[in-house]
This record gives sequence, structure tokens and C-alpha cells, in this order.
Amino acid sequence: MRAVLLRVSKASLYVPDENKESISIGIGLVIFVGIDKKDNDTTLEDFAEKVTNLRIFDNANGKLEFSLKDKNYEILCVPNFTLCASINKGRRPSFENVMLPDTAKKLFENLIILLGARGLSVKSGEFGKTMTINTEFAGPVNLVVEI
Repeated sequence: MRAVLLRVSKASLYVPDENKESISIGIGLVIFVGIDKKDNDTTLEDFAEKVTNLRIFDNANGKLEFSLKDKNYEILCVPNFTLCASINKGRRPSFENVMLPDTAKKLFENLIILLGARGLSVKSGEFGKTMTINTEFAGPVNLVVEI
């Protein structure tokens, strides 16, 4: 699993081909999640534990001291299969390590459940859809997590 965590002061997501309201969060994280062929339930558990307790929010002195859980901040989780692409050869990304969509969708949905079970407020984008995502970065603090 490969993910990019963006610390935000607010973010929103809209699926243009759906007649739904946009999804939005306040202070928290936007997490772009790529699931590859080797990922499983253990990978999800490890990732959920890491994200829940990762200390990436400032204290009064500007030191990174608090986690999502400490501050009750929100998550906007976005499926992003291109994160698992390889660009080592040629000019076009290779997606041979990306998990097949049906299985990846189930794992992504399970990840949302695991994060929620840890007491986090989690909203998510739609698997397999093109989305418009707006973010207002805080920091910036951006991290790449590989499990």
C-alpha cells in the first residue's frame, strides 16, 4: 500500500458524473490511497494504526505533537490506483502491480471501516470514479506512507 497524506485546513471532493453534494472536511488529512497486489487485511490494520496515531499536528510551539485522534480531526480518504504505478521504464506508467479493481475496492472500503472503528471521522471518495478534489494545505505537511 502506498498513500500520500496531506495535512489540510479544509478539503472537498465532488464526483462530477453523480448528482450528489460535494463531500467536505475541516482540519485533518486528505489521504490518497493506492492498493497494490500484495496488500491484505494485515496491511490495512497496520496502515490504520499508523494514520490514527501519527503525530503530525502542531502544538502551541509549532512542534508536531498531536495525532488525528488527539485532536478529533477528520479524514477525506481518496482511492488512487495510480500511486502504485511504476515509472521505472519507458514513458508510460505501468500498472502491473496495481490490485484488480473488485478486490481493491473491497480493501479500500475495509480501510474506511477500520479507520472509523478507531474513533476517527472518515469521509471518502468513490472508487473507480473521476473526482474533483479541492484542498487548502496546512503547513504544508505532506507525507508518503508505504506499508
